[in-house]
Amino acid sequence: MAEPLVIDVKGMHYSPLNKQIRAAVASGVKEIVLNNVLGQRFIGNGVRGDAKIIINGVPGGDLGMFMSGPECEVFGNAEHAPGNTMDRGSLIIHGSAGDAVAHSMRGGKVFVEGNIGYRGGIHMKEYEGKRPILAIGGTSHAFLGEYMAGGLILVLGIGHEPAVQDRGIGSGIHGGEIIVRGDVDEKLLGVGAKKVEFTDDDLIRLTPVIEEFCGRFNIDPTPFLDTNYSRIIPASARPFAGKYTWE
Repeated sequence: MAEPLVIDVKGMHYSPLNKQIRAAVASGVKEIVLNNVLGQRFIGNGVRGDAKIIINGVPGGDLGMFMSGPECEVFGNAEHAPGNTMDRGSLIIHGSAGDAVAHSMRGGKVFVEGNIGYRGGIHMKEYEGKRPILAIGGTSHAFLGEYMAGGLILVLGIGHEPAVQDRGIGSGIHGGEIIVRGDVDEKLLGVGAKKVEFTDDDLIRLTPVIEEFCGRFNIDPTPFLDTNYSRIIPASARPFAGKYTWE
């Protein structure tokens, strides 16, 4: 097996770094290790292929933006909007992440072991048969799944009771679903969102996601394989239709 490409990025500007990453993947490099990452933006931006990028440190905003295929594994926290408009591949974050995680994501998976900030999953969508997944081990702040048009958001709430305590969940949602461990107070739901029963059939289709997420972070999945979840879906395909009438 070929040796990984190891890059010490300490003090490196993000632009030449990302050019080097894209060139390496295009040349056939299958594994890239980035050490001493501290705020470099756009890592993995637009990269296509099946390479793995290991990030030791804290990447800057828009990690994996427009990425199609690779896996980025972060041993640290991540800043805002990891997975922005990601098409395919995965982001595995061994820490927490900032605001707008998975912004406009249209395929692939974003797994965050800890917590995320505001507007996680905003504008997530299903695109050409792809169904994006955002899974969060901890909790999220306000407006989770805002304007969501497709895909799955899963919040396990490990160490948090209730799992989500902030308002505006699913505000403007018109596609996809948000699954939250435990009960969700309906006063926390945003405009256009409604809570429905989480069934045994829902658990069956969710189980592979739970098991994969837990496997990534060495968590025992057993406590999460039951029906103790709230399922939040669109109340309407056009939640703001009434805002655009002039009668």
